[in-house]
Amino acid sequence: MNLALPALVVFLVLLPGFVARSGIKRAERLSLDYSPFGQVVTEAVLWAGALHLLWITLTSLIDSQHVFSPEVALRLLASEPLAQARALQAVAAHAPWITAYFVSLLVFATLGPALLRGAITRWRLDRAGSPLSPWLRFSKAPWYYLLSGADFSADAVPDVIAVSAVVDVAGQAVLYTGILEDYFVDPEGNLDRLVLQRVMRRPLTADKNTDLCVDEIEAASSSSSAERGAAARFYPVDGDYFVLRYAEAITLNIEYIKLAEPSGGGTPASA
Repeated sequence: MNLALPALVVFLVLLPGFVARSGIKRAERLSLDYSPFGQVVTEAVLWAGALHLLWITLTSLIDSQHVFSPEVALRLLASEPLAQARALQAVAAHAPWITAYFVSLLVFATLGPALLRGAITRWRLDRAGSPLSPWLRFSKAPWYYLLSGADFSADAVPDVIAVSAVVDVAGQAVLYTGILEDYFVDPEGNLDRLVLQRVMRRPLTADKNTDLCVDEIEAASSSSSAERGAAARFYPVDGDYFVLRYAEAITLNIEYIKLAEPSGGGTPASA
């Protein structure tokens, strides 16, 4: 009785399912996947079943002389040596076709889910509020949705994402604010650092008071007056990119900004 052969057959049959499952996931964790073992296996088996059903249908349409034989598959999984020997003879007679079947299926299992994930992202089928969101949302990528604007519909995608963070500098709370350029996560899936542009800073103790807030609201009609009001409280940080480590941030504020369409050919204004 050869137990290694059935185990090898099960591995080859389920391998495309595991490959497809890992390809469709958008996970920020780069280290070990701590999903429950039962969930991983169930998802892989479902993927493998769907892929084999699709591939068997396509191959039978392309080449009607080579069709899937359940009898041979069951004999390969049997514990009887004689049945395994007969099944191996049938497999050897069609070895090139079976090899092409599994190789092409593994290639499709690698590329297909990646293309599907791209289509989901492209048409925002996973955004909050989408009818397909409960099935297509990437549950292991919370920072992706927060910092990319992926939860907005296509016509409401923010043009700019502004980030404000309070950082402890030599025992003093300093507020940094800028435009988000990129972000990175660590191997555990936690936010590691933010890359900002056009960064300004000010001590938190220099927060705007009520009188200054009223003055800025009254001067909102004049962009130059508003800019002078902001410049009076903030100090620009020289440099092209500012890297903010998330571990050093006390608080983090995210603002999505949609620029209004220019009415008379002028410069777009913040909505």
